[in-house]
Amino acid sequence: MPTPYALTLTESDDEALREAILAPLVEYNLSQAGASGKRPLAVLVHDNQGQVAGGAWGYTSFQWLYIQLLVVPADARGQGLGTQIMQRAEREAIERGCIGAWLDTFEFQARGFYEKLGYACFGQIDDYPPGFARYFMKKALQPLPSTQPAP
Repeated sequence: MPTPYALTLTESDDEALREAILAPLVEYNLSQAGASGKRPLAVLVHDNQGQVAGGAWGYTSFQWLYIQLLVVPADARGQGLGTQIMQRAEREAIERGCIGAWLDTFEFQARGFYEKLGYACFGQIDDYPPGFARYFMKKALQPLPSTQPAP
């Protein structure tokens, strides 16, 4: 059966094209799952000059924290800064009502680091990039203890 649609291929990174594709998807998702409550979340690391030198970048949505980027300055690695960044992001996510966190990392990056923080691998893509794997990891977030006195 013929379709009234035509296909084109582009390498354009025009945000308006992305939005044109995204809008009906968001509308459908909203009809099925309700509002996501998506909110940006960033934990910034500043150097001595006040410049951003690293940190975490992501968002909370559907009661989950997604960490899209984590960068610890090279000269600060192995000193606990990455753990501090992740803990701060997780605390904020819990305060926002999140029940879990997820992220992805490459084999040559930080799987062991995330596992030490309680993340578990729930999926992987082999040979992405070639010769390495990409891991998808998640962690359950525990609510903060209540600071209100017991009745």
